[in-house]
Amino acid sequence: MATKKKKLSRSSFLKEAAAGTAALALPVGTADASVWEAFLQKHFTEMRGEELEEVIQRLKKEYKKNYNKDFQIRTTGPQPGVLYGYGLDLSRCIGCRRCVYACVRENNQSRDPQIHWISVLEFEQGEKFVSNLEEADKYYYPDKVPEEGYFYMPVQCQQCENPPCVKVCPTKATWKEADGITVVDYNWCIGCRFCMAACPYGARRFNWGEPRVHDEEVNPDTHYLGNRPRYKGVVEKCTFCIQRTRENPGRYPACVEICPVGARKFGNLLDPESEISYCLKNKRVFRLKEELNTAPKFFYFFAT
Repeated sequence: MATKKKKLSRSSFLKEAAAGTAALALPVGTADASVWEAFLQKHFTEMRGEELEEVIQRLKKEYKKNYNKDFQIRTTGPQPGVLYGYGLDLSRCIGCRRCVYACVRENNQSRDPQIHWISVLEFEQGEKFVSNLEEADKYYYPDKVPEEGYFYMPVQCQQCENPPCVKVCPTKATWKEADGITVVDYNWCIGCRFCMAACPYGARRFNWGEPRVHDEEVNPDTHYLGNRPRYKGVVEKCTFCIQRTRENPGRYPACVEICPVGARKFGNLLDPESEISYCLKNKRVFRLKEELNTAPKFFYFFAT
């Protein structure tokens, strides 16, 4: 009888090795060249030229098999002279969550189990919202939004200038790039969740189950460090839609494009003429948990 092949991730391999399996010995049924190639794959920052192209081609074959679609997997690096920043006008946000679901579709987040990179928090008017994010309600279901007497605060990765998640990663699977985006090499993530514990904004998500994306909804336009399909047992997060924003000319993140009230602003902090620079100069902005010295590049303000 044929042995059913067992999927092997870096984390599961290390766990089996730690449990006493022979060093560098694969479990039964996984002696496949492609499995070894994936496991022994270099860190993204170490790969160049043909080596990187071979990895991209292997991933394309894997995704074609899984989703029956031809994927584009970009490896576009940071643009010179660009440092991305994000602004959110809390006086406009109506809590509709369109940003949440646009992000899910654009970034191939798992539908089952359900994963959202953006959380929209509901607060009563007058609450001291900055100090009690954990007590906010993100499971609100009124008949209509905005609900009278409440306001809304979306929270996602704050793209910190001093990211605590990066410091604690034991495999260096996550790091901050020159344009300010904190990225993840999912092939190097071992799922230890140290980064989740270190993040004061609750912005990282763990894939507890085998990620499922409806074939007809999968987005084949991806970036290696962004929205390419992830594996079970890794941690993922917002990347400011790196597959969009790093192109020339760059596009807005999906959440910015979908917002029906124009509450979300995005642009280059180093460009004095950008919309985000205007907001920083002319609005009374604040950043979440500034006392922690994480220096987020995600700014909140009230326009009225």
